[in-house]
Amino acid sequence: MIIEKEAIPGGYCKTIERNGFVWDYAGHFFHFKRDDIKKYLFGEMNAEAIINVQKKTQIFYDGLYIDYPFQKNIHQLPKQEFIDCLVDLYFRQRHHAKNFKEMLLSRLGRSICHKFLFPYNEKVYQCNLEKLDVNAMGRFFPVANMQSILGNIRMPKNDSYNDYFTYHKSGAVAYVNALMSKIDRSRLCLGEKLESIDLELKVARTNRRTIRFRKLISTIPWNRFLVACRLPHDPALYSYSKVLVFNLGFDRKGTGLNHWVYFPDKDLCFYRVGYYDNILGGDKMSLYVEIGLEPHVLIDEEEMLSRVLNDLKRIGIVASHKLLSYQAVVLDPAYVHLTREANVDYAVKCECLAKNDVYSIGRYGSWRYCSIEDNIIQALEIARQLKSGT
Repeated sequence: MIIEKEAIPGGYCKTIERNGFVWDYAGHFFHFKRDDIKKYLFGEMNAEAIINVQKKTQIFYDGLYIDYPFQKNIHQLPKQEFIDCLVDLYFRQRHHAKNFKEMLLSRLGRSICHKFLFPYNEKVYQCNLEKLDVNAMGRFFPVANMQSILGNIRMPKNDSYNDYFTYHKSGAVAYVNALMSKIDRSRLCLGEKLESIDLELKVARTNRRTIRFRKLISTIPWNRFLVACRLPHDPALYSYSKVLVFNLGFDRKGTGLNHWVYFPDKDLCFYRVGYYDNILGGDKMSLYVEIGLEPHVLIDEEEMLSRVLNDLKRIGIVASHKLLSYQAVVLDPAYVHLTREANVDYAVKCECLAKNDVYSIGRYGSWRYCSIEDNIIQALEIARQLKSGT
């Protein structure tokens, strides 16, 4: 039985079509490493509607567009800034880092960090980077050393975990529908919200009924799931940022060719802007704009939209364009703050839950930074584990 509090399944992987524009709740692009998962999903889709894209991304830094990742393309900076980055990289103080901020400094030096890595990540995470664990971004942090940086000057190679991605012309919902095609719809309960769980009695209470369960798997954000399970915990351990997303549709194309662009400048309200039209081949500029916020911040949608449009005009993305349609979405939580203390507490709580046949999975259920493919792999693993009884 699947309990889903929303009227439609998919969580953050929802798609809306409005006035000819196709938007997701945020930019969801799929990069599969496992062929079996890719084959499974694509087998349930219209193959002609699947787009294979070679990623093109840049960073808008001090009025210039620098290829991503920043640390491998410092040679594109003005000469003196390039020299500063190179010298600081060479003479960086390498030591055992205790947190994410120290890790960045010890790997890449002061100038690269202060020009891009610090301001950008502070906009995303909305916290002091010293708070985060060294491995807060894991394999998603672009690896770069002196050799690769110097080599990139002569022969550019900006490879990363998502160099190529797939997307569907109907949006991220196509991937959700592919998974849903295997589900017995009579076992799907929409518009039903889990409210509490009695671990000892193995009883789940929703806004509609009381359900006895043998095994329970949750993808609810971990911090909220702990409350539902009435497990004592320190809420401060599980901090995070939320993200306000504006999907914007304009009357004509823009000039950019990127699929998305990063913005470290703190005078700009957004940290990333993506171009749906450059992926889908549309004839009108279609953007998603992401703004990092602390959880307690109240959002004035009209005021924030005005600020976004002004900032887009200020940097030349929008000129005399007319806004035809828009949608605002709040992702709460968005980026979780991975810390050593949270990791330890999470492991302890998971042991307690497992003894009662309760499991918490997914990006937010596991309270980690991961891809959609990682979530699918984790779901497969827990399914096999429960089926085998190990």
